[in-house]
Amino acid sequence: MSTETSLILVLNSGSSSLKFAVHETGARTALLSGLAERLGAAQPTITFKEADRKATHALPAATHTAALDAVLAELTRHGWLDRLTAIGHRVVHGGERFAASVVITPQVIADIESCSHLAPLHNPPALLGIRVAIERLPTIPHVAVLDTAFHQTMPPRAYMYALPMWVYRDHGVRRYGFHGTSHRFVAQEAVQMLDLDPADHGLVIAHLGNGSSATAVQDGRSVDTTMGMTPLEGLVMGTRPGDVDPGALIYLMRRTGWTVDEMDAMLNKQCGLLGLSELSNDCRELGNAAAEGHEGANLALDVFVHRLARHIGGLAMSLRRLDAVVFTGGIGENAARIREMTLQRLAPLGIELDAEANRRCVGGTPGLISTGNKPAALVVNTNEEWMIACDTAALARAGAEEQDSLKEIA
Repeated sequence: MSTETSLILVLNSGSSSLKFAVHETGARTALLSGLAERLGAAQPTITFKEADRKATHALPAATHTAALDAVLAELTRHGWLDRLTAIGHRVVHGGERFAASVVITPQVIADIESCSHLAPLHNPPALLGIRVAIERLPTIPHVAVLDTAFHQTMPPRAYMYALPMWVYRDHGVRRYGFHGTSHRFVAQEAVQMLDLDPADHGLVIAHLGNGSSATAVQDGRSVDTTMGMTPLEGLVMGTRPGDVDPGALIYLMRRTGWTVDEMDAMLNKQCGLLGLSELSNDCRELGNAAAEGHEGANLALDVFVHRLARHIGGLAMSLRRLDAVVFTGGIGENAARIREMTLQRLAPLGIELDAEANRRCVGGTPGLISTGNKPAALVVNTNEEWMIACDTAALARAGAEEQDSLKEIA
């Protein structure tokens, strides 16, 4: 079997869902993708998407095992199961233990499990997905691709909080950063699109969606980022507030008598664009409402853009120089008005918007949205699944080569 025809399965396991994609080695476009939903609830379903079809089916049980079995049955139906050479698993939090993607071993599973207290909503379902997949396909390599790994190159001045050192030593409280797989992919794409030196460049990447973060990338390495110990810090998001004075939260808890869990629910589900607008967390809906004069929608978008521009400017100061600001994610790739508003506020950095190019770069069209002057502004379509597939294929191939070399020595 040639590596050109081998397949990689990418799994992203959530508490009530299983997202998946099947990539041919070296091909960015998935042959098959989809989502199993309502796991652990009534009426679970799975949706398969291909170039020429989309179909949704009921699952026989509301479990991750049933969802993965349905995926494997679909691979078998296509005659692809024998071509499957490895499985890549998205894992949100690797703490300080992982600085790169890694082939999964019992020790790796234990290390991911030891980080679960840092991401209690994300790591346990990821581990469940890993265990189910290994049980079903134990003879092929499984690879963990961790969102936090890319940010492990940040220096202490960027990741440390000014709290007593024992808080860091004893409890691991520091900035970890997230969206690392997306930021890494987009940085590589931007370097190629702008013909920059891979070993000498400075980018600020804004990954904007319902969850948003921005990262300063120096020579391909993360040197600063907006998300912190949790995804609550930094930019305004769909339902999260981003930066907020912790004293205000202490004050609010004292005034309301809220429990920690009630405060946690408010911060994760009721803030951000939704909380400010009192209308929606969807940037498209807010844009339409703002155009019709909705006061809350206008305020939400203005705060969103103000915070974004302020953070981009701050992150630029973590670089030797700024070559480009790069927009990605659902909002970054499609909301031309948000990009325009942001770049207007970044005028002190010398970025000049090309309004016509900015209008063209929507709906999956990447490209330069600034004039020829530097720094540049750029839209890049992120592709986290393909990045995971690439890491998985490379590690699986390296493992096979290592195994072959050991056989030769033996």
